[in-house]
Amino acid sequence: MHMNENLKRMVAEKAVDEYIRDGMTVGLGTGSTAYYVIKKVGELVRSGMRLKGVATSLQTESIAKECGITIVDVDDVDHIDVTIDGADEVDPKMQLIKGLGGALVREKIVASASLSEVIIVDESKMVTVLGTKTPVPVEVLKFGHTVSRRGLEKQGCEAILRMKEGFPFITDSGNYIYDCRFGKIENPFFLESRINVIPGVVDNGLFLNTATAVLTSSSDGKISRLGV
Repeated sequence: MHMNENLKRMVAEKAVDEYIRDGMTVGLGTGSTAYYVIKKVGELVRSGMRLKGVATSLQTESIAKECGITIVDVDDVDHIDVTIDGADEVDPKMQLIKGLGGALVREKIVASASLSEVIIVDESKMVTVLGTKTPVPVEVLKFGHTVSRRGLEKQGCEAILRMKEGFPFITDSGNYIYDCRFGKIENPFFLESRINVIPGVVDNGLFLNTATAVLTSSSDGKISRLGV
């Protein structure tokens, strides 16, 4: 297994061991690191734990069902005990950029319904300032998406329509995503407010004051923690 995959698996299994208990409703994230969470939760279910999952994407739902996890709709639960998910960037204050996997709106809804949001990453995702490595994904309606793009670019970014196999990438909710390169984001709260008032924007990949804990795996085999 490639080193990065080892780091992802290690931190995912650590988070499951620490935060998941019998009888919980668990939010299941989307992406390459969250994949190992789903696999580990599936092992717990097969060992006899009574766990229900809320999926943040159709892809996650499919994997979870293959692992024997009962999936429930977010609208059918009054809360989620804990969600374990990955991130694309994490700063020292546990502010995040998420959404390169394309599930940012559903991830944000599930996070808002969760008592705890545990973020798991390898050390490559840690940055001093958000925007250092990755763009901010912004989900927009198909209708008038070029109008939304112009509004995004007025905020000082290069907004690139995400493509897949030669066609615009379409989210599980039927929308487009613009990947917006702002460079270093010194005031993410201000930027978030400016993005979300642009007509056609559904939501953006800035996850601010969302994480309750961040677990980070490093190449020396250690796992560090921010939060509780």
